[in-house]
Amino acid sequence: MGNIERVRAEVFAGVCGYTTVIEVERENSRRVSLKIKSECENIQNMAEELTHVDPFREIGSLNDTPTVLRLAQGCNLHTACPVPIGIIKAVEVAAGLALPADSYIKLSKISNLED
Repeated sequence: MGNIERVRAEVFAGVCGYTTVIEVERENSRRVSLKIKSECENIQNMAEELTHVDPFREIGSLNDTPTVLRLAQGCNLHTACPVPIGIIKAVEVAAGLALPADSYIKLSKISNLED
């Protein structure tokens, strides 16, 4: 899909106020390296274990939980934390399996008042 070999992603997690910077570099077609920096202690713990992954395993396995999500659960990340998905998206782009494009989740309250 592309010749991108290095990707940087910034994830602003929301109400916790933590920012995470993810750098992913393709080593070969089946291995990428990750450097993850975060203000969140749980993300820091996950980053210690998450230094390399197989991109195809992260995005293509229907029968097995991706390493990123398994480690996120083991490190007690909040279920709705967007950082693991940001990591997987960066892995996908660095591996040439997706084009680089920003992703967003925008939340807002809906007034109880009728129009």
